[in-house]
Amino acid sequence: MTELDITEVAKRSGVPASTLRFYEERGLLASIGRRGLRRLFGPEVLERLALIAMGRAAGFTLDEIALMFAPDGRPRIDRKMLATQAEKLDKTIRELSAMRDGLRHAAACPAPNHMECPTFRRLLRGAASGAMGARRKRTPRRT
Repeated sequence: MTELDITEVAKRSGVPASTLRFYEERGLLASIGRRGLRRLFGPEVLERLALIAMGRAAGFTLDEIALMFAPDGRPRIDRKMLATQAEKLDKTIRELSAMRDGLRHAAACPAPNHMECPTFRRLLRGAASGAMGARRKRTPRRT
């Protein structure tokens, strides 16, 4: 197996052909030629797509993922960037865990009114101070 057309890559990877073309436009993938109107890719494209998917799942932008590949296409992963992203994920996990715990408490709280519950009031103060990781408006990311 020396080459895969775009349909085969889409089928094997689960990535739509439109996304493959977009990744190629962004420089994340490179086709090796064409068969008629269809782009052809080398078999290594499947591993590269897996790395891209892993990066996206970890919260990296496409621009950050692009930096993880050397000009020759081989992975060149910056360990410091990985550690920084892991710290961001740890913070998000802590915030989401606190939110989950607060929701569970609110759902099972025996107080007749949540505003009478000292635990709920403490959670409310935390949310008001931003301690529960209130979502800030962000500009949308292109995928």
